[in-house]
Amino acid sequence: MQVASTHSLRGEILGLLAERGLTDGCYAEMLDFTIGIFEAGGLGADYYGYHNVNHELEVTYVTLLAASQELVPLGPEDVAHLYIAALFHDFDPDKSVDKPHEEEVVRFISGDPGVRRMVAAAGADIEVVKALILRTTYPWEGGVRRAAEARIAGCLSGSRADPARVMRMGEYLSVADRVAGYSMGGFSKAVEMAKMNAHALAWRPSVIVRNAVAYFEAILDRDGEMARAVLRALPERMRRNFFGTVLAFMRLREQEVSIQADYAYGNLRLVPTIEGASARSDPAFVDAAREIYLELPRPLQFGASGFDESVRDPDTIVTTLRLNGRDGAVVGVAKGGPLERYELRGEIRDENRGLGNTVFLEPLALKRGYWGLGAGSEMRHMFVMQAHSMRYRYLTSFALREVIERREGSERAEFVAKFDPERWDYYRIEL
Repeated sequence: MQVASTHSLRGEILGLLAERGLTDGCYAEMLDFTIGIFEAGGLGADYYGYHNVNHELEVTYVTLLAASQELVPLGPEDVAHLYIAALFHDFDPDKSVDKPHEEEVVRFISGDPGVRRMVAAAGADIEVVKALILRTTYPWEGGVRRAAEARIAGCLSGSRADPARVMRMGEYLSVADRVAGYSMGGFSKAVEMAKMNAHALAWRPSVIVRNAVAYFEAILDRDGEMARAVLRALPERMRRNFFGTVLAFMRLREQEVSIQADYAYGNLRLVPTIEGASARSDPAFVDAAREIYLELPRPLQFGASGFDESVRDPDTIVTTLRLNGRDGAVVGVAKGGPLERYELRGEIRDENRGLGNTVFLEPLALKRGYWGLGAGSEMRHMFVMQAHSMRYRYLTSFALREVIERREGSERAEFVAKFDPERWDYYRIEL
């Protein structure tokens, strides 16, 4: 099974439930209840965040699929508890940040009468379900771990369940949670997941690959025994997906380090360039710029469908980063034009729209490996100078909140609209 839709995941999960003997109607009811709540809350498959409904279903699918692993022998009652916990483990419809807070998840399922009724109909212990969900807390270390362990102990204090066994089952669920999405598609899906996670958690682009490598190393090292057991229980194609993704991210990290070393030793220069009409009419240039642009998270791709026409438009400002000279390979793109040409988020009310005095700078796009070297700010500075020469009075754009806050002093940047959980906010500077 490769990248799947919500509908196909639902069908696969129902099939696995039948194979595991979980045929009571309450299990299908829980599944449809969860899908409905996620979609009604704007967290369906179209939500650009890692923790959407498809993640919830992928984890549930892999939890059921790998239940035959031999490290923690699981009976039907165990599988039922794991199914319920997997299905609800990120169930936080009121979340203010993308990464669910396990305490909020537990609070929600504890207080929702529908959830409690369905869990009781399955003959499951809701305190065990809550303990399993709390064990998916990540990272499982330091103060976060100690707080979760204390909360788990409280959940199990009135339960007949064996705490050590519940913790072992929770470890299984935690690994299934982190392996699931990366085993159910190829590298392109994995990259998109990494970008979704980074965008939702307001990470700087320069840390995406580094954090991904650390994430996989933690699974294979700290949780190695359980990870091996889970992966052995999955079909070969899913194991190949997972390890292929791990190796590909490690190669990307190696490339990043190599680029950083070349830059530090002066073996490459990044040259900010204002692109003229002749370059922008060259199909090869347009193709190179588009490829870099499409590496941005989807919410930051403004006007992707009209990208080629926009690059050629004389009213568009295009600045680039080129390698080692003005005729070198393009590794970064900054593009923008009159604010009136852009359809932005509906929540934005820009008082200058329609006045012809504002240029909109699309989010900067750099090839993987070139983030974090400081040259992106030079490309942006060149864009600002070009906009000033064209007599724009204001520039607006999106950037991480922490970046805008740093600019408030030097550029008199002001927030026009703030967005949570992603913290990519819309700001304005006076030119």
